Amino acid sequence: MATIPYHTAPTSISTNALPLVGRIGIAAIFVLSGLSKIAAPTATIGYIGMAGLPVPQVAFAVAVIIELGVSAALVLGYRTRLMAGILALFSVVTALAFHNSLSDQDQFIHFFKNVAIAGGLLNVMALGGGAWSLDARR
Repeated sequence: MATIPYHTAPTSISTNALPLVGRIGIAAIFVLSGLSKIAAPTATIGYIGMAGLPVPQVAFAVAVIIELGVSAALVLGYRTRLMAGILALFSVVTALAFHNSLSDQDQFIHFFKNVAIAGGLLNVMALGGGAWSLDARR
């Protein structure tokens, strides 16, 4: 049986732009969350402590670094697969730590929102940063 060779369609500006637009879109929620943490550090640290996480100040710092630093790297397409993996793991961990009361409708929605974000980030891991990324320039 003869095989048909894999053929890719010519790329266009819109095809090249889609991964960048996707990275910006998925990073936006992390950037906004990181900025809100910086705007109210005491309240955020208190919330982290109420969730029962040890050393809330350290968890706060780690969360801000991930939400702002890793998401910025994702937008730029720097080590895209690794950054997407870190954010996916962060999404699942925060779902489990903060949104685990699934009998509460609001927490149920937040839990599965985090799972959906992780799913989108796994797609970014699989496909990479695309043509308009720092990864493509290496």
